[in-house]
Amino acid sequence: MRTFRRVLFGIAVFALVAYGGAIVWLRANETRLVFQSGQSGAAFTPAPPVEEIFSPVTPGPRLRIWIMRAPAASDSSAWVFFLHGNASTIASRMNVLHYERLRALGVNVIAPEYRGYGGLDGVPTEDGIETDARSAYDTVCERLHLDPKRIVVYGWSLGSAVAVDLASQIQPAAVILEGAPASIVAIGEQRYPLFPIRWLIRNPFESIRKIDSVRAPKLFLHSVGDDIVPIEEGRRLFDAAPQPKQWIEVQGGHVYAAERDPAFFGYVRRFLSEQRLLIPQ
Repeated sequence: MRTFRRVLFGIAVFALVAYGGAIVWLRANETRLVFQSGQSGAAFTPAPPVEEIFSPVTPGPRLRIWIMRAPAASDSSAWVFFLHGNASTIASRMNVLHYERLRALGVNVIAPEYRGYGGLDGVPTEDGIETDARSAYDTVCERLHLDPKRIVVYGWSLGSAVAVDLASQIQPAAVILEGAPASIVAIGEQRYPLFPIRWLIRNPFESIRKIDSVRAPKLFLHSVGDDIVPIEEGRRLFDAAPQPKQWIEVQGGHVYAAERDPAFFGYVRRFLSEQRLLIPQ
């Protein structure tokens, strides 16, 4: 009996140590798990014209910004401020595909890079990349003399959380959110249900706490087959958002919906037309 108790005690101690070690590992690897800034893949270049400028962040690194005008753009054309998602850079293939398809609609595109991504200095954090987005926005508005009433903030995946934060501050003409999570910490709790993720995480990205301040018209695009940001998470954010808003379910998964769903950019075109942000071609 005494031996049995010792064995049970040993198992309990081992389990406790292992659990504690797992918590320490999750805490130490949060930046890599949340941001995945090193998994960028190959670099692609949009069709010209592409202008590259840099925005200083104080404190912080120098940030790269791409400015891509539509072929038939005019001074009154709308601008899409595109905030990319995780495991990518502004030069990743699917991001470039977005730029090209958006420009084909007749809008100009601005794509800022975040600290720690695309070879830029710095370590990404929630506060850091939100600061980067605001700095890039202020820089292009000042240099190009842009009218906020002609700016659409577009966020994809993790970039949608950055987009919600930015849009809550600047009140753009419209907001498009693709594969948007209501809360990164909530997704973490689903993936690691045995751990106190809310207590551990330092970058919760809780868009659901900010979406009420985004009063501009909003288009939510979410894939039925999204296995990275469950559609229920996107719907939760949509339900919390104030009117006016639209919910569209697309096909193709979290990464490839814009490429594989033939109706994807038709939904975007219709939304922008409804906001009078497209010049008749």
